[in-house]
Amino acid sequence: MKKHLNTLFVTTQGAYLSKEGETVLVRVKKETRLRVPIHTLGGIVCFGNVLCSPFLLGFCAEKDVAVSFLTEYGRFLARVQGPVSGNVLLRREQYRRADDMDVSARMARAILIGKVANCRTVLRRGLRDHAEKMNGSDVKEAVTRLGNSLDGLQTGVPLDSLRGIEGEAAHTYFSVFDHLIISQKKAFVFRGRNRRPPLDRVNCLLSFIYTLLMHDVRSALETVGLDPAVGFLHRDRPGRPGLALDIMEEFRPFLADRLVLSLINLNQLQKSGFTESESGAVLMDDETRKSVLVAYQKRKQDEIFHPFIEEKVTVGLLFHMQALLLARYLRGDLDGYPCFIWK
Repeated sequence: MKKHLNTLFVTTQGAYLSKEGETVLVRVKKETRLRVPIHTLGGIVCFGNVLCSPFLLGFCAEKDVAVSFLTEYGRFLARVQGPVSGNVLLRREQYRRADDMDVSARMARAILIGKVANCRTVLRRGLRDHAEKMNGSDVKEAVTRLGNSLDGLQTGVPLDSLRGIEGEAAHTYFSVFDHLIISQKKAFVFRGRNRRPPLDRVNCLLSFIYTLLMHDVRSALETVGLDPAVGFLHRDRPGRPGLALDIMEEFRPFLADRLVLSLINLNQLQKSGFTESESGAVLMDDETRKSVLVAYQKRKQDEIFHPFIEEKVTVGLLFHMQALLLARYLRGDLDGYPCFIWK
């Protein structure tokens, strides 16, 4: 159980939440673990087998404290909230800002600063840990070029130009991604990013974990009351969760790309776990998919220091932290959206 940004996150399985006076009481196996005054909370997020008393739900609705229920692995299920809610105001503000191209450009700039900075950190970590096993000069050059891309993400740059900078940075990053694969080089060859369908084992892994990441980010956005479909960098398209795709950009290098590299370099996956269809698409077998899912969920349990809120949080809660910070920005509580930068 953790309290971050006036939200109580309950991840302990079997926990029972009830009302005691003006406080939320959390019990596990009839033992009181936590008491939190209701006036200090803006929301409660329950993961998995967490129960709430009807009296507490009614109390939270009366105090305008939203209670969200997710699966243990973070998939959004439902949100309980009283009739008087600020969600409609939050979403209306989201829509207004998304319709303003200058505001969208500022938001996209913050997102891309996080993405490019984290890509550069992945390359720097690779150089630090395995410089003797890779073509260091190419990777160092890519680090420099990503630094130039960061310099180009200046205030006032229009949205289309920002997309151009992003495309160039992504090309630079993936042009040396194969150098970061230091084990099973013949089985896991990466010659560039491809999708729909992925044409090699590395792209197959990247696409699968990106999909898991997108669903987690989407759940976090729904939990705080934002519309996952209306983004700033990714514009409206029927069936596309634009805002979820926006926010996940910061986490692609830090979480997804590094997990793929770890699974390959630590020999946790084998060539035999993949098959190629007649169309050329590369697919994982069930056992490999299960191994990736287990590794992804395990990674979400790791703790990391969040540079903006200056607290330790689990990786799985990072998506919720960024969703909460975005909501605060849209409500006017913050001057800008503080992207997640991994150091």
